Amino acid sequence: RVLERETSTFCLPPHREAFRFRRRFRPEKLEPADTMGDRYNIHSQLEHLQSKYIGTGHADTTKFEWLTNQHRDSQSTYLGHYDMLSYFAVAENESKARIRFNIMEKMLQPCGPPPEKPED
Repeated sequence: RVLERETSTFCLPPHREAFRFRRRFRPEKLEPADTMGDRYNIHSQLEHLQSKYIGTGHADTTKFEWLTNQHRDSQSTYLGHYDMLSYFAVAENESKARIRFNIMEKMLQPCGPPPEKPED
């Protein structure tokens, strides 16, 4: 009986859940992560992610580029998940192929044409 209770999806009220979380993860027992090696390691991991994936951005990413990446990520998710595509087709009263085509068209310029860059 005890084993079943531990593995079930028994949920506590929110205030009790927060108390249980605070008891388990006490800040005074956590080790400080401010050592120089940890900072370097985190920074190198971030640089690796930014070089590997376009959507993670970098220091020179503009707001337009950031939003374009977000929209493209969302739209590729919609195309990749068949159930979401079906939901959109029913909601818009269109065929799935038409919805897929419209989403692919939106991926070209999801936020409209790029803004003009000021000349330096």
